[in-house]
Amino acid sequence: MKVCTDSCLFGAWVTEQMKEHEIATALDIGAGTGLLSLMFAQKNTSVIDTIEIDTAAAEQAKENTLLSPWHHRINIINKSLQEFIPIHQYDFIFSNPPFFEDDLQASNSKKNNAKHSTAITLQELISFISIHLTLNGSGAVIIPYHRIDYFQSQLNKLDFYFNKLALVKQTPHHPYFRAMIIFSKTKIEKFERKEIVIHDANRNYTTEFAALLKDYYLKL
Repeated sequence: MKVCTDSCLFGAWVTEQMKEHEIATALDIGAGTGLLSLMFAQKNTSVIDTIEIDTAAAEQAKENTLLSPWHHRINIINKSLQEFIPIHQYDFIFSNPPFFEDDLQASNSKKNNAKHSTAITLQELISFISIHLTLNGSGAVIIPYHRIDYFQSQLNKLDFYFNKLALVKQTPHHPYFRAMIIFSKTKIEKFERKEIVIHDANRNYTTEFAALLKDYYLKL
């Protein structure tokens, strides 16, 4: 399974934003390669449960995790969100969820599960987080930019509110294509909103992107 640049950015951004918070238990919904959990584990001491519906991906995540110094704190679970029944609540739940709900779907079923909502919808994701998040806990997602308003409306129905929003562009001349969001039950009238550009006009990584990823990329 390939690792996308925006997934790396999300992992680095979330880890940076939450590193000062006390997080005893965390949940990664949709492990993929285990990337997000491995990034998050590097800068906190929380125990992380990670669920992945695809068996091959879950096995790869287990292999990657076992090779890391943080394997004793990361638990890979090969189940769908609907099958997973947590034994406790989580202080932090994060996800790079299936993209493009209601958009054109690929013919490959694994690509559908990874990139579309055939496995879970944003409504299911938010509902699950609402039930299994601690009272003062936070959630985080990365979604397509065009789904911000829909996602916010679904959050508000369950009394969740944006706390931080980062809008992502490929270059200064491209439109936004991703939104990274941290949310909780705490209502902030003027939540933190910023822009992150991955490449400059010469297609080099921007200073901000490099600063976020320098602890994870071998060459920056």
